[in-house]
Order: sequence, then structure tokens, then C-alpha cells
Amino acid sequence: MSVAKESLSVRNQVSDEEWQMRTDLAACYRLIAMHGWDDLVFTHISARVPGPDEHFLINAYGLFFEEMTASSLIKIDLDGNKIIDSPYPVNPAGFTIHSAVHEARHDVGCVIHTHTRAGVAVSTQKEGLLPLSQVSLFALSSVGYHDYEGVALNDEEKPRLVADLGDRSFLILRNHGLLAAAANIPDAFLYMYLLETACQTQIMAQSAGVQLTQISPQILAGIQAQTDEATTGLFGDLAWPGLLRKLDRENPGYRD
Repeated sequence: MSVAKESLSVRNQVSDEEWQMRTDLAACYRLIAMHGWDDLVFTHISARVPGPDEHFLINAYGLFFEEMTASSLIKIDLDGNKIIDSPYPVNPAGFTIHSAVHEARHDVGCVIHTHTRAGVAVSTQKEGLLPLSQVSLFALSSVGYHDYEGVALNDEEKPRLVADLGDRSFLILRNHGLLAAAANIPDAFLYMYLLETACQTQIMAQSAGVQLTQISPQILAGIQAQTDEATTGLFGDLAWPGLLRKLDRENPGYRD
């Protein structure tokens, strides 16, 4: 089936709200690739489908993030069943991680998981993310840690992962990578931007081989209120329109 026919076929089967969600999620995949945070086809982003059903969208396993489109995203339920047929499979590890979060956290609309070099490097460090930069404070205000249990294929791991995330927005998967969870796609992207930037900064600072200055706990305690003020209450929505404009210039086609 051609891209145009595939797009029309899926578009005719979903609500306007779901199509907008698909468009934003496909854009998020391409933005992750644009920033160099993808890992061939091996990480994943999911979004809860609007409506009463426990359905969420995830990538077609085998497509690169830079190729993702609104129509290629796969809609599945919490048991991994496809709601709309697709020639592509679902990444089984992606299903395990994302279904666990979406089932437990109804306040979460989007989950992003990455395997970036900096993120994995920080995840191997016993002390984890350190308060070395302003950007690190945003993640440190709401971060948990989950110990490595092998490739995420075992349903028995789900309750432990969910417990380690708790009601937080950030999760560092030990020896594995990063996870950000938020109410919507723009917020989730910004969360991952903050966490990834904090990890990159930490690795760069440590590579200098000099004594580092950490930010005081007193400043960390007040960071959440400052976050709301700095983003004028919009948070992810403040940057999202500009990100889409940049994507339209450099890698359009995600709306197909």
C-alpha cells in the first residue's frame, strides 16, 4: 500500500483527537532522531489514545524514528493486541515497559524511553544523576531508579518498574537508559530534553578530571516552583510549536 493510501486508510478509522495524537507522536519520534537520541529501531515512545479504552500508540518495529508517520504508528491494548492491523510487529521490550506505565499511571499520556550514550553512562554510575548543573535540578526534583533485570521481556518486572517510577516524571534504568513520563507529548519531550542534557553535561564535566562543584540541596528544594515560573506555566507547550516548525523545515512528512 502506498503512503498516501495507508494514511487515508488509517485516518478513516480513527477520531480527530486520535489523528492529532498520532501526528504529534510521529513528530516526537522524528524530533528524537533529529536530536540524535535514537538507537536504530530499538527504543520507543508511546502515547495514550484519547477516549475510554485502554489503548496506546507505539512505533512500528522496524521503521527508523526519522521515518515515523501518523499512519504507521500501531494502536495496541494493554495485552499487546493490535487494534488496527499493521504489517509491522511491536517491539516486545517496548510493550513491556510502556504497558506497565500506562496501566498503572492514568495521569501519564506519553512515555519516552532512550538508550543514549550519555544516559546509559550516567545510569551505570552508583550515585546516578548529580546536581552539577541548573538543568540537572529539574530532573532531580522528580527522578527514580530501576535496577537492571535484563532485556525487558518479563511481565514479572512490571510491578517493580512501576514502583520505582512511583509518581515521578523521570526514571533512570540502571545500566540501560532513560525514561520520561508526562501528561502529554510536548511535556514528555521537554522532560527527556532536560534529562538527556543533564546527563550529557555530567559526563562532559566528569571527563575534565577536576573536582566538581555540586549545587546545594536548598536550591534543589525550590526548583519546581521556579520551573513553572520560568516556562510561564506552559512547560512543554512553550517550545513545541517551534520544534514542529523546525521539523517541517528539516524532515516533513510525519503527518502522513
